[in-house]
Amino acid sequence: MSSENSSEHLLSRAHQLVELAKKAGADQADAVVVRSRARAVSVRLGKVEDTEASESDDFSLRVFIGKRVASVSANPGFDLKALAERAVAMAKVSPEDPFTGLADEADLARSYPDLELYDASEVSTETLRETALAMEEAGLAVKGVSNSLGASASAGMGGLVLVTSHGFSGSYQGSRFSRSVGLIAGEGTGMERDHDFDSHLYFADLDSPEEIGRRAGERTVRKISPRKAETAKNVTVVFDPRVARGFVGHIAGAINGAAVGRKTSFLRDRMDQQVLKSGLNITDNPTVVRGSSSRPFDGEGVTGQPLVMIEDGVLRHWFLSTSAARELGLKTNGRGARGGTSVSPSSSNLALEPGTIAPKDLIASIGTGFYITDMIGHGVDMITGDYSRGASGFWIENGELTYPVSEVTIASNLKDMFMAMTPASDIDRKFGVAAPTLAIEGMTIAGK
Repeated sequence: MSSENSSEHLLSRAHQLVELAKKAGADQADAVVVRSRARAVSVRLGKVEDTEASESDDFSLRVFIGKRVASVSANPGFDLKALAERAVAMAKVSPEDPFTGLADEADLARSYPDLELYDASEVSTETLRETALAMEEAGLAVKGVSNSLGASASAGMGGLVLVTSHGFSGSYQGSRFSRSVGLIAGEGTGMERDHDFDSHLYFADLDSPEEIGRRAGERTVRKISPRKAETAKNVTVVFDPRVARGFVGHIAGAINGAAVGRKTSFLRDRMDQQVLKSGLNITDNPTVVRGSSSRPFDGEGVTGQPLVMIEDGVLRHWFLSTSAARELGLKTNGRGARGGTSVSPSSSNLALEPGTIAPKDLIASIGTGFYITDMIGHGVDMITGDYSRGASGFWIENGELTYPVSEVTIASNLKDMFMAMTPASDIDRKFGVAAPTLAIEGMTIAGK
């Protein structure tokens, strides 16, 4: 938040809201304030297309009467007493939920670390405009780039205030600075597009606009004149790190405690069993200093500890909030993320830990295969693990990237893919999901 005084003011309002809910008849209650401030500038072809600025303080109140729960939300200026009474009235007529309730008092954080999530740098609208223009200019200067999809630069902050009726009171704030540019190469029906971006908690850590623009231009030009690959089975596919992050997200979804409780995960019966190839580890750590998805406590006031979710290929933990944990007969591990008025399990700083082989050597060892730089569509069935998505990238011949390839579909089952993964040694941990270059054997490619 913008100042200590504002945090104290919001904490005071949240405390009042909880007390009023108790007086209105709630057995338990918690109040959350989510604060956000953002400024962004978008440009295209040297002209400003959009300038945005937004501010909001969103209040949410959950009340519990026995095993009944209700949630309400409001903007600043609302009547605290009326909101509390409305929530209690709603809870009285709600159906019972056997797993609902606040986190156990023993699990609450009594203290929590300063994770250095907030950079107070003030970035002016003019600076954002100049940054966006410089990115686009650098991208258009790359030989072969023919047009721009636009560039944008943004600066913002967010904060969370949480007060519970059983003793938790805390707040934290975080900043975010981002830059992105999209470009077009080629002409007519032969046009190709790509982009590049950067995002950090601290303004000084951002890549320069010139570097981002140049990278975007080079990525785009490389895609000109793509071919179709031949349909084939048992192909080794290599995921670029930018794409591999999304693939690791599928692993996170499969070990989410809420999905396990709903029986919508294909790994729901695999706890303490081998789900990845031996030697592979998936870690999750919400306490990384300056981590992209760090949080000193979760949406229920619980501090999550670093966990090896999958250790040496063996599944060891689910992502658990309090309600998801109760449904599974377990205890929360501090992964409850606040989403509006609800709490759901979520990863924090998630990483597929790197291997020992350099990306270039990994590609060289394959001989022939498909290097993917972009994915299309959402053909992933998290109940069965069936996987089928559109992809584009570059064909690998004699251990090197050669010509661009597009309009290809790759298919397999996530269970098999998890057991056939080989990670390279490169990893960039600046994003909430981190992954190295990733090779997966035995996939089917549908092309021409």
